[in-house]
Amino acid sequence: MSTTSDNRSYAREVGARLRAVRTQQGHSLQQIETRSDGQWKTAALGSYERGDRMISIGRLAALADFYGVPVHTLLPGGHPGPVPAQAARVVLNLPALALVPADDAGPLRRWVAHIQRERGDYAGRVLSIREGDLRTLTTLYTLDRDQLLDMLQQWRVLDSTSTLANTSAVARTQAP
Repeated sequence: MSTTSDNRSYAREVGARLRAVRTQQGHSLQQIETRSDGQWKTAALGSYERGDRMISIGRLAALADFYGVPVHTLLPGGHPGPVPAQAARVVLNLPALALVPADDAGPLRRWVAHIQRERGDYAGRVLSIREGDLRTLTTLYTLDRDQLLDMLQQWRVLDSTSTLANTSAVARTQAP
């Protein structure tokens, strides 16, 4: 049977991992609140990170998805090494996708419709693409990861909340 002391210790360990991921991605608590459109409040995140407040497994999984990391990396004993560096966050702008000619974007649109059904999210204006989703799309379009991200940028379907760290697509868009 766990004690209150064990629970506090566990909450502090989870909090330390949450803070490590956020700081590795170079974001302040306020930036996370802004990027999430208020889904993740600064005060709540700070409480989770200090271990003052327990986070439910559902909220932890949602936060892991938001950060683009596997949930097990946020759990004590869940990952033997350091927390992974920032993962790319790829977010599709669905209204922009609707403007891309069907000859080009047809497979992507069908895939998006499938994911919306699977996630039960039909009203969203954006769709986050998980790492496994990127692998599926690279296979679907017979492109490598960077080529796929380049294509999405050329189509102008990446939402402004996307962060494409360490990809050629970002390097080219930041060139003078």
